[in-house]
Amino acid sequence: MSGERQPITRFAGPAVALPRDNVDTDQIIPARFLKTTSRSGLGVHVFADWRRHRSGAPRPDFILNTPAAAGAVMLVAGANFGCGSSREHAPWALADFGFRAILAASFADIFRQNALKNGLLPIVLEPPIHRELLEQAERQPGLVLSVDLVRQVVGLPDGREAAFTIDAFARECLLSGVDEIGYVLRQEAAIAAYESSRPSWRR
Repeated sequence: MSGERQPITRFAGPAVALPRDNVDTDQIIPARFLKTTSRSGLGVHVFADWRRHRSGAPRPDFILNTPAAAGAVMLVAGANFGCGSSREHAPWALADFGFRAILAASFADIFRQNALKNGLLPIVLEPPIHRELLEQAERQPGLVLSVDLVRQVVGLPDGREAAFTIDAFARECLLSGVDEIGYVLRQEAAIAAYESSRPSWRR
């Protein structure tokens, strides 16, 4: 069915840190890679200008080029992540790389909405927890975290849990594995029943 995708309920995996504030969408996926309308294949270009020298050679010290980033499902970032233009390719690229959640101090609103609509979970952590986790992920790339969207908590390496909030409708869509179109399509029977119950002159 159109509009369906993999549900997000609970998952765990390695996390890596990007300790920078104000990471904009042109840094996430530079404009020269926006010629495609496909969501696949953009992961190789995520943070392209930070990952590679102008010659095209990889920068070995950039976190996504290190062995710790292999299989990473979470990115721990700074404040105002995803600022700049509203390009939807930014969450596409992050998701195609393999990230399922971005944990940050704050997000640009348009990026947050685009991420939620595309199955990428933007999680805002309380400042003390965020600072602690960002520092720990920087010291220990690949540390394992867990996310429970049902209970709305992040499981930290020491066993503690950090609560987060999320828009109720977006949460329902993510848990159900649908986007907005898929959600409406699943209401088709209810919509048809309502329409059939209306007087003919109002149809």
